[in-house]
Amino acid sequence: MNTKKTNKDPKNPQNKAQDVTALVDNFLAEAMNAGASDIHFEPTENEMVVKYRLDGVLKTVEKMPKLLSENIIARLKVLGNLLTYRTDIPQEGRIETAGHNNQGVLDERLAVFPTIHGQRAVVRIFYQRKNLTELEQLGFSESIYKTLKSIAFKNQGLLLLTGPAGSGKSTTLAAILRNILKNFPGKSIVTLEDPVEIRIEGVTQVQITPFGEMTFPTALRSLLRQDPQVLMIGEIRDAETAKIAVEAALTGHFLMSTMHSGTPAAGFLRLLEMGIEPYQVTSSVAAILNQRLVRKLCDKCRKQNEKTGFFEAVGCSNCLDAGYKGRALIAEIVELDGELRKAIAQKTDLEELQALLKRTGHTNMLTDGKRLVSQGITTVDELNKVCGILESE
Repeated sequence: MNTKKTNKDPKNPQNKAQDVTALVDNFLAEAMNAGASDIHFEPTENEMVVKYRLDGVLKTVEKMPKLLSENIIARLKVLGNLLTYRTDIPQEGRIETAGHNNQGVLDERLAVFPTIHGQRAVVRIFYQRKNLTELEQLGFSESIYKTLKSIAFKNQGLLLLTGPAGSGKSTTLAAILRNILKNFPGKSIVTLEDPVEIRIEGVTQVQITPFGEMTFPTALRSLLRQDPQVLMIGEIRDAETAKIAVEAALTGHFLMSTMHSGTPAAGFLRLLEMGIEPYQVTSSVAAILNQRLVRKLCDKCRKQNEKTGFFEAVGCSNCLDAGYKGRALIAEIVELDGELRKAIAQKTDLEELQALLKRTGHTNMLTDGKRLVSQGITTVDELNKVCGILESE
């Protein structure tokens, strides 16, 4: 990132009054050119720090004088059609993507939040990934790919995806829906999302507005009377939505959704905690897919360690000295079998469920990730970080 100040540079504080528009536009354009997923404008006691999230990692790109903070946030609010005079409440909006299509930008979401040092803003950028539209393009292992294809052919059941924000769940769901459309072009498919992130031709997509009257449970109940065959819910957030989703999966609908859970085993227990009866879980859930994204080694500068044979990160201008560029998918999937059904029916605790999966030869996410290490795509260090494992373990 070029941070050198010149008289014509919009980042020069001397030109702040007339150049704040150019300053913000420059940050947006620069982030998109770099492929950043988020831009953070973080106020501190003495300055405003600007960070880009590149391949899942925040990188500081600029530190601005404190006196520019209010003007920068005000300009972002104008772009996002927010109330510029309200500085005491959180606000959310979207920035028009006109002029950014050359970077393949689908949408820009703005969130502003008040802090003790002023307002903090985050712009989230959604890109059109033409090379990540089909299921076979996502990078799943052969076994998981075949399992997902088989599940997509089901006429009823519930497929749950788990993983943190930014782990590619929406991309995976969209790819599965496209796979269903390709194989069953006449199927009625409806999605409920907050917000709609990826537009899919041939699918009826409904956006749930925050604080509106049409909530996920309300919309889902009504949609079940619209004769859908396939339903996708952006996220199961509460017990009411979970119960309706399970009932739908038990009554001739194929339903997909996401849920907050660290592992597939924890996902089953979370459904039980939401008040779903064990027999309903074992009868409705087809599988739980857990996924993460790991950074890929930069092809231009990666270096092979002569002792281990594995490749290591180095850093160059191509990857902004990060040593990594782009991301790859690691995942694990659990389908219900006889032993697992019995354990869930008995409300077995998390530790015992995980032990059961290990005994039955379940390929966990760490094991799946090791194939990428052996192929020189990522590093052991990166894999351990994403899986939450200490290097010494």
